[in-house]
Order: sequence, then C-alpha cells, then structure tokens
Amino acid sequence: MTLLLTAVTPVFIIMLYIYFKDKYEKEPKQLIIYNFLLGAFFSIIVTTVLYYVFDIVLPLTNHTSIFQQFIKAFFVVGLTEEFSKYIIVRYFAQPNKAFNEPFDGIVYAVMVSMGFAATENIFYVLEGGYQTALLRAFTAVPAHATFGILMGYYMGKAKFSNNRIVLNLAGLLLAIIFHGAYDFFLFIDFVPGIWVGAFVSLFIGIILSRKAIKKHQANSNFNI
Repeated sequence: MTLLLTAVTPVFIIMLYIYFKDKYEKEPKQLIIYNFLLGAFFSIIVTTVLYYVFDIVLPLTNHTSIFQQFIKAFFVVGLTEEFSKYIIVRYFAQPNKAFNEPFDGIVYAVMVSMGFAATENIFYVLEGGYQTALLRAFTAVPAHATFGILMGYYMGKAKFSNNRIVLNLAGLLLAIIFHGAYDFFLFIDFVPGIWVGAFVSLFIGIILSRKAIKKHQANSNFNI
C-alpha cells in the first residue's frame, strides 16, 4: 500500500497544482475525476491495443538501431500514447459546456495525462520499488504533465477559434514531438551520455508549459 501511494502521490500533486492554477473559474470536480479515470483506463486500453497493432505491422527488433529507436519513440510510443489522450480531450472534455475558457484545455488535458501517468507509474513502481518511484516522480510524471499542458494549450485555443481542427492537431503534434524527443534520448542509451537530451527536452517543455499557463490565465474569459 505504501508503494502504491508513493506511485500516485506525484500525480495528485500535479493535479492539484493545475487545479489551483485555474484561477478564475474552477472546473467541476466530477468532470475532472471523469477525465482522470478515462485517462487511467480508456487511454491505457487504447494504447495497449495500438501497441499490439504496431508490433504486428511494424516490428522493431533491433534495439541498437538509432533509426528504429527513433521510429519507436515518435511513431509508436509518442503517437500512440498522446493520441489515446487526445481523443478523450477532443471528444469528451472539449464539447462539454463546462469547457468555457482556453485554460480549460490545459486542465482537462493534464487530468487525462495524469490518469494515464498514474496507471503507468503504478506498474513501473510495483516492479521497480522506491528507487523507481523517486526517479519517475521527477522525470516521467512531470513529463506527462508537460505533454498535457502543451496539448491542452492549443486545444483550449481551438475551442474558441474558427481554426479548431488545425489548432487541435497542433496540440497533438506538439505533445508527440516532446514525448518522442524525451523517449528517444532514453531509448538510445547505448550512446554514452545521450540520455542528457531527455532532460534537456523535459526542461524546455517545462519552460514552455509555464508560459502556456500564464498566457491562458491572462486571456481568461473570466479575468475581469
């Protein structure tokens, strides 16, 4: 039980952080929970199915091939995981009447991402123990949050724009790029020191996420 709590604690800290950053018009708690649960279960199921399809259609067996690891990072892991989150925000959260300001895109995308991260983290931590929990609390979990913020920033803009399709897909693409970059540098750890690139991409993602949060706060429909 303690190990389980260790796995989900960073997830809930990030969720609370984003919830309180929504300064002007809080989202319904019930809807937040629904998005979290969809991320934790539906998104994981979609990802698992897509992984299975990729394994059949595009088997990647050479773990020391930089090209194959690039394909795996961006087109298998990045695309699959972010798409599974995107469809929840796009077809469940975005049409909801409670989604009534651009910042809501960040809120719901992060809640879905944290649901996904919670389930993923539980599996990794139960297998790897406290050391894995500590490492992922400062790496993988915040990474999923930044992917969600970057996606949600554009999906929040999309809700109130005539270019909804373009902006929605821009959010998905940006999340895939940052997710792919983060994983790619970790996947090619057979290249000495290359893992540093993962932390550089995460750092850049965090900086952009902070700017995205501040911009949508400033542009809130309720900031009067």
